[in-house]
Amino acid sequence: MIADHIRAVAFAIADGQLPASGGAGYVIRRILRRAVRYGYSDLGFREPFMTHLVPVMQEAMGEAFPELYSQGTLVAQVIAEEESAFLRTLESGLKRLDAAMSEAQNGVVSGARAFELYDTFGFPLDLTALICREKGMSVDEAGFQAEMANQKARSRAASAQKVGDWVELAQGASDVFTGYDQLEATCRVLRHREVETPKGSMTHVVLEGSPFYPEGGGQVGDQGWLRFGDETLEVMQTTKETGVILHHLAQAPSSWTAEVHARVDGARRRASSENHSATHLMHHALRTVLGTHVEQRGSLVHPGGLRFDFSHFQKMTPEEWQKVEAHVRQMIADALPLQVHADVAVDEAKAMGAMALFGEKYGDKVRVIQFGPSIELCGGTHVANTQQLGTFILINESSVAAGVRRVEALAGQAALDYLLAQHQTLAEVTAEAKNSDPTAVIRDLRAEVSELQKKLEELNRAQAGNLKGELLSSTESIGGYSVIAAQVSLDAASAKDLVFQIKDHHPDIIILLAIEAEGKAQIHLGAGANALAHVHAGNWVRDLGSHIQGGGGGQPFYASAGGKNPAGIPDLLNAFKEKVAACNA
Repeated sequence: MIADHIRAVAFAIADGQLPASGGAGYVIRRILRRAVRYGYSDLGFREPFMTHLVPVMQEAMGEAFPELYSQGTLVAQVIAEEESAFLRTLESGLKRLDAAMSEAQNGVVSGARAFELYDTFGFPLDLTALICREKGMSVDEAGFQAEMANQKARSRAASAQKVGDWVELAQGASDVFTGYDQLEATCRVLRHREVETPKGSMTHVVLEGSPFYPEGGGQVGDQGWLRFGDETLEVMQTTKETGVILHHLAQAPSSWTAEVHARVDGARRRASSENHSATHLMHHALRTVLGTHVEQRGSLVHPGGLRFDFSHFQKMTPEEWQKVEAHVRQMIADALPLQVHADVAVDEAKAMGAMALFGEKYGDKVRVIQFGPSIELCGGTHVANTQQLGTFILINESSVAAGVRRVEALAGQAALDYLLAQHQTLAEVTAEAKNSDPTAVIRDLRAEVSELQKKLEELNRAQAGNLKGELLSSTESIGGYSVIAAQVSLDAASAKDLVFQIKDHHPDIIILLAIEAEGKAQIHLGAGANALAHVHAGNWVRDLGSHIQGGGGGQPFYASAGGKNPAGIPDLLNAFKEKVAACNA
């Protein structure tokens, strides 16, 4: 079974499909998790093992499926990350499933518990059902589906909207975007409707031919204005619904006219276009620097910047980061003109080398955007020449899923605004550093702070050492145990260290130290070896924490708790002594 599943998973990842929480990617994730579960339960594997089968796959099937070699590193890394993520939750999930099976009525695990396993631990229903069948049990699948439906209903209710009927004013094409070449146009109003949302009411307007770009392809929709006669209303957003371009207005005009003057917010559109063009250049740079396994997994393009998700198996190194930035900046400096190939057959576009997005659906004819060597299928808006971008800056890189990285970047006006803000910050830091080198000043300050922290720790240790004798002299005898209960003026680390010093050298002692700092309370409870027969520090602090409006936990010999009510410390100390007195009763 594992051999069968590693083939399916490796082939799919090599073909470009990554594990995900939905769609085709979820099938891959389920196949992989079922194999990992067998390795965990039946073969005793506690570390990722499927990833080590990739070289065996390459040797056995690489000749027939060469992508196993070209994409081998990506395949192994994605599988390793997926395994590690699932193994972290598998043990606790199996314990929950064991508990659910022990509670089962007539050998049937409730749908609510099965849904909890799915929702919290990522156990697909078929995996839960499989494990139950192995134990001679079953799952209430109807109950599971009911829980799933309830969750979807709650989600829908949170974003529910009441959509009114369309009011038809004229017939015409409602899906024509004219904004590639113009930002203003006089348009016919075809229809409108009222919409009620949890955030308030709005009006949707449909025009015959619109210069407003509707949200799509990762690019946000345009904003701007519609003028109805002498009345101008703001377009808050532009979207598409079943191909129809919808203009979102905060309110309806006082009277509907046959024609409107549409005007797009040019500065906002220009900034979005700059970042969209930069996204194409960056995609090309990533494939050049990191390898051709890099493929787009999602993007967001807006006036303030861009976000780009792509397939890659590890964090970019500083050198790779710099090479990507340099590659994009070189393409900007090369002043590459925009070339638009409209209404191109899909096969012809692919023959040109155009990048298509995995999972996207394309018609028979597509639009191809080209900036020199960067060629992609795209319906968005762009600059006429890469030189218009001015500059490009990567500002962040992170992981969003196994085998998927995310970069955030800025281009054009957004990049310029960022650089100006950074320059202002640097000027302020330099002024604070008395016009000295800020880096050297910060380095000196960090060294000074580190030295002061060491001195503070020494003072705290000395204070704790002096306090140790005082505490031992205040020991009370309660229920056959030596008991110390006191509020002290120490930091948390010193209080914990003092508890360990005393309990480890006095096996009959039970000690509780309480501290107050910054308006909050904290307690540290320790039990000597001879007291562990009747004391569980972790359980005790959970009970005592209520006195300070907090809680905590830990091990039998030591535990801590925090709370927001330091005024409750005296009552807590008394309750602690009462628990000691009662533990031998």
